[in-house]
Amino acid sequence: MNIGNLILWGFAATLLLTTLLSVSRPLGLTRMDLPFILGTLFTANRNKAPGLGFVAHLIMGWLFAFIYGFAFESAGLAIWWFGLAIGFVHGAFVLSVGLETLTFIHPRMASPFQGPTPTRQLEPPGFFALNYGKGTPLVTLLGHLVYGAVLGTFYT
Repeated sequence: MNIGNLILWGFAATLLLTTLLSVSRPLGLTRMDLPFILGTLFTANRNKAPGLGFVAHLIMGWLFAFIYGFAFESAGLAIWWFGLAIGFVHGAFVLSVGLETLTFIHPRMASPFQGPTPTRQLEPPGFFALNYGKGTPLVTLLGHLVYGAVLGTFYT
């Protein structure tokens, strides 16, 4: 496994994924702010949350790059379309399991089974994160497809 490649291209792929997700908000495709959601896992300070969340997302991107690297090495395929396929599975997992699980561990996110509380909380993502907008599944999946394609293209 080429660790240097995974660190470099995992960083680049995560930046692209984060950029796609961030640009899609002002374009009205989604209301999901992933760095903010991740940052509020660690702090109640809403001003510091985006920065902390960005760092957390970057670290997660590097960790996932190693999983992609294991898949590339195991299959003997380090090519863009195989990375795209892994990215599809990754994105589908994030939408169907990852964000849903987050509602149960996130201290500042309302549960889908919880009524209104006096404390302001983050909205739960819902099925395929549709509570954040109809374009959220598409944008999230597209971001992960790009992430996988970048890793598959440049991993050697």
